[in-house]
Amino acid sequence: MRILLSNDDGIQAEGIRALVRALHRDHEVIVSAPMRQQSGMSNALTIGNPIEVARDEELERAYGIEAWAVGGTPADSAKIYIEAFMTKEKPVDLVISGINHGANLATDIIYSGTVGAAMEGYFHDIPAFALSLDVASELTYDAAAEIFARDFRKLMPGEKKTFLYNVNFPLFLKDGVPQYVFGRQGKRDYLNAFTREERDGKIYYTMAGEIYDSDKGNATDIYAIEQGYVSVTPLVADLTDYVELDRRLEK
Repeated sequence: MRILLSNDDGIQAEGIRALVRALHRDHEVIVSAPMRQQSGMSNALTIGNPIEVARDEELERAYGIEAWAVGGTPADSAKIYIEAFMTKEKPVDLVISGINHGANLATDIIYSGTVGAAMEGYFHDIPAFALSLDVASELTYDAAAEIFARDFRKLMPGEKKTFLYNVNFPLFLKDGVPQYVFGRQGKRDYLNAFTREERDGKIYYTMAGEIYDSDKGNATDIYAIEQGYVSVTPLVADLTDYVELDRRLEK
């Protein structure tokens, strides 16, 4: 299988390098990832400004793969490979974004650059996974990557079709083995999200805050990882409110 890897933590991040180590033995792996940390960029694109690209010779030498460092956003990184570098003769079969440093659950999915990179594959009718690992997880990046490399085929739909799955590895594995639970997106917000400070006569706000989950029912991604399951949430790009649309069309 020909697999494109991207992320939002940057090409030097341990999560993406763990995926390279786990996947390159059995698949043709290509890396196209941001040159630097790009968390929270969602689907942002660089418009009108040149985007620097450079070969990552260290990755290429170590694993015999094609690797590009991209001076743009996560979505830029996936998009530039798919639209500028990929050829019809050698298409990509799968896009994997991650493994992200920290969970991408509930409302955070909207802001996630990890999801944004994976969604570029989805936009181009290429199946895609966004992978994340809780920062305090008992699992290492290498362990999560090896689990995913072993299991990802069984998560894919039986019929050939495009999909976008958001996958989160938990703090611990229930019963010590990976168990996959498909569920919906929960709802998450942050209390005291901004701290204010003044320096040199200027005012600054820094975003941080404490997690507040207002919806983590037993069908949600939040509930799944809290129970030690690997959470899988199927995503779509269509933001249409069909209930409201139907209500309007009935008038």
